[in-house]
Amino acid sequence: MQSKLDDIAKQLTHNENMRVTLTAYASAVGDQSSTARRVSLSRALSVRAYLIDAGVNNLRINVQAEGDKNPGGDPDRVDVIVQEQDAK
Repeated sequence: MQSKLDDIAKQLTHNENMRVTLTAYASAVGDQSSTARRVSLSRALSVRAYLIDAGVNNLRINVQAEGDKNPGGDPDRVDVIVQEQDAK
């Protein structure tokens, strides 16, 4: 995944109108939803730190830790959504 994150970092550093949202999920066993939320936050913060180390301004990175509130797909993942905002 490093090469994909490197590509995203390049996009973000070359276009000041782009932002990224990191939405992280983690599976939970039983009623361990608070643990799943902490794990998902840790995942998102790891990706955020990688992007910052690659030169992305931290103010352009949004982090959302969803824990076990997975709408579908792999329960242990980080979704990376890059969006371009209108120039002001």
